[in-house]
Amino acid sequence: MSIRAIKRITGGAVQYDGAGVKLVRVIGRDDTEQFDPFLLLDAFDADNPADYLKGFPWHPHRGIETVTYLIEGEIEHGDSLGNTGTIYGGGCQWMTAGSGIIHQEMPQSSPLMLGTQLWVNLPKKDKMTHPAYRDITADQVPLVKEKGVEVRVVSGSYKGTDGPVFGDYVKTLYLDVKLEPNVEFVLARPREETLFIYIVRGSIHSDGQQVPYHRAVLFTSADELHIRAGSDGARIFLYSALPLKEPIAWAGPIVMNSREELSVAREELSKGTFIKHS
Repeated sequence: MSIRAIKRITGGAVQYDGAGVKLVRVIGRDDTEQFDPFLLLDAFDADNPADYLKGFPWHPHRGIETVTYLIEGEIEHGDSLGNTGTIYGGGCQWMTAGSGIIHQEMPQSSPLMLGTQLWVNLPKKDKMTHPAYRDITADQVPLVKEKGVEVRVVSGSYKGTDGPVFGDYVKTLYLDVKLEPNVEFVLARPREETLFIYIVRGSIHSDGQQVPYHRAVLFTSADELHIRAGSDGARIFLYSALPLKEPIAWAGPIVMNSREELSVAREELSKGTFIKHS
């Protein structure tokens, strides 16, 4: 049984997106080959509402899925399908942009805004699928309790407990793992899957290294992941899925397979024909 080693550690960089939201882009455009099928991970950790209240006004997406998950905070949202709602702590919005969607995400003032938005690439054959939206509330995310470990299953299955979604196009394991101090966490996954974690709080030890919070850790291919929480415990998000190994053409909120497809999307946006399904 082989154990995954650390392949890469990244802390990302502070950026401003939307109308001026302060965030950390943990992985992005330059990381797509190593993190395939994951395109982007933005992390929010702010106790000053001025850092995020300007929000993300109406903007388009095509060719991807966006997954917004909060530990704490509140984000109101709406889209061109007519969906509206609010993500609260422990909840998740899973949006399939597919052929095209226009939406907005507007964080509301709260003592702490803590969570992430993950972009999952869509396979070439599904890039133009019908857009879809899922509002996952905290009570729909099952909690698995073990000695020193709490695992919330946002997507996929963990030790026989199924999450509310599996990923219709890219089967994705998404776990929110809370570890007590010095507790070890072991997870078996198919060695072909891309697996990485984002450390929200505390620190972890793996492969002879200690990694502090606000870092992402990408692991090599192997049969099992072994990590141990530091002396203050740890809270991590874990992501795992098979890579697509397809070409990527990326322009802002649109991710396709060729520059020609990006040109078509830009032309459709200018002509008002971007939205394909009502």
